[in-house]
Amino acid sequence: MGDVGLLLVGVVLLVNGLSTLGVVPARGAAPLNFFVGTAQVVLPTIVLVQHGAEPGVLQATWPSYLFGITYLWFGFQTVYRIEPQGFGWYSAFVAAIAGYYAVTSIAGDPVFAVIWATWAAMWTLFFLLLGLGVTRVGTLDLGRFTGWFLVLLGIPTCTVPALLLMDGRWSTDPVAGLAALALLALATAASAALARRPATSAPTSPTAANATPTPQEAPTPA
Repeated sequence: MGDVGLLLVGVVLLVNGLSTLGVVPARGAAPLNFFVGTAQVVLPTIVLVQHGAEPGVLQATWPSYLFGITYLWFGFQTVYRIEPQGFGWYSAFVAAIAGYYAVTSIAGDPVFAVIWATWAAMWTLFFLLLGLGVTRVGTLDLGRFTGWFLVLLGIPTCTVPALLLMDGRWSTDPVAGLAALALLALATAASAALARRPATSAPTSPTAANATPTPQEAPTPA
């Protein structure tokens, strides 16, 4: 996806994570999702109309649709109280593609392979929560874990890479890939630990009632 779009996705992940944790009301996050989702669909379409015959342009723009649809869908789901199961199964589709690109990117760009793997994990969480209605894994509150996972990894996997790419300082060194993998592992462990702490306010996630999520209760997608 384009570097500018990637820059904006970081803040959407952050705000949606805060919404999942009950810090930001779900409807309060909807305008940002509409704005970024629209940008992620309209801008690549303009580029494809102008340069769609070029393979490099197609490869660089198509991922924007996957994520742009995510944010638009969440915005409509929040405002119009659409049932979340369809979005959950769509998230499984996105997670599968992200997982594929995580594997195929290892040799050429190990850092982005880790980033794709992180996105695959995020959308898998949306599938579990919204598609299957799974709210707990053992003692782990899956809704709060998802919220912290988005908060801790949204900016590092989107905004920071976008800034480095635009500044021409991106690294494809294997050592950088290992550092990114270590950050993912650390953030995952921290998310699990924070999810087990008592909530300071009533969460908007389905774990509050330990029931099948409704559009208003469901964790906000990235």
